[in-house]
Amino acid sequence: MSSCVYLEDFLRYLRVERQMSPHTLRNYRLDLTQFLEFCSQHRAGLELAQVTYQDLRAFLATALKKNRKTTVARKLSALRTFFKYLQRLGVASQNPAKLAPSPKLEKVLPHYLNVDEAFHLLGAPKGDDFGNLRDKAILEVFYGGGLRLSELAGLSLGDMDLVPGVLRVWGKGSKERLAFLGEPAKAALTSYLPLRQRLLARYGAGDETALFINSRGRRLSTRGVARVVAKWVRLSGLSPGLTPHSLRHSFATHLLEGRADLRSVQELLGHASISTTGRYTHLNLDYLMEEYDKAHPRSK
Repeated sequence: MSSCVYLEDFLRYLRVERQMSPHTLRNYRLDLTQFLEFCSQHRAGLELAQVTYQDLRAFLATALKKNRKTTVARKLSALRTFFKYLQRLGVASQNPAKLAPSPKLEKVLPHYLNVDEAFHLLGAPKGDDFGNLRDKAILEVFYGGGLRLSELAGLSLGDMDLVPGVLRVWGKGSKERLAFLGEPAKAALTSYLPLRQRLLARYGAGDETALFINSRGRRLSTRGVARVVAKWVRLSGLSPGLTPHSLRHSFATHLLEGRADLRSVQELLGHASISTTGRYTHLNLDYLMEEYDKAHPRSK
């Protein structure tokens, strides 16, 4: 089979068996297509079974000239997974990507809002029209639930139980977890939902299950949700560098500042590893020192 056929089989495997998100699949397709094109340009007729560590190193060195280290690290991860799959099929005898060291990434501190800035942003959408009520609900759910962008855009009406304020969220790797909503988020959703239903009735799209919809009655895409956040960040006069993920960072930081347990925050964020949640502890050094002083027998 040709390299392209193996690539399509691999992407089908990721979608069906690994249940990876469309966003992740797009990245895998992009990264691996770029690698195959690079090979065809520099070593015409190269079979996948013949790919060596030197081929990968040349590709990654070229990619490093045009991309950030995080992007190159993602490409290397895609190649490792692809060649591991080819090994399983017996197409490749070894995984040349395992020999390649990951680029040393700069430790980027999460961008987040302080509590006053968060409240200022959440209070920005005013008015009782569909757009304002929907946007306010989006901001409140982001901050109240600590969701990822893809998680919020993927919410359906059936994922929500508004009375107790619980959301069923599908995170990375299609892992399910519960997210919680405070009273302001519940109030914002209660105001938005009747207008959502009215809009769906107008377009005859009563079978639309998406929680957040656009003005044509269809599910709001991740790009559409990102535009909503960018709009209110701009109108609020906050840093233009703030993204939907900044609201998730703010959620985690404010929980830790409020003395939440790190393991609980890990569960609420849906992190597989506590070390990922640990990124937020640098923002909360005073709290950690206070806990150390209280708990350690030799702290005094």
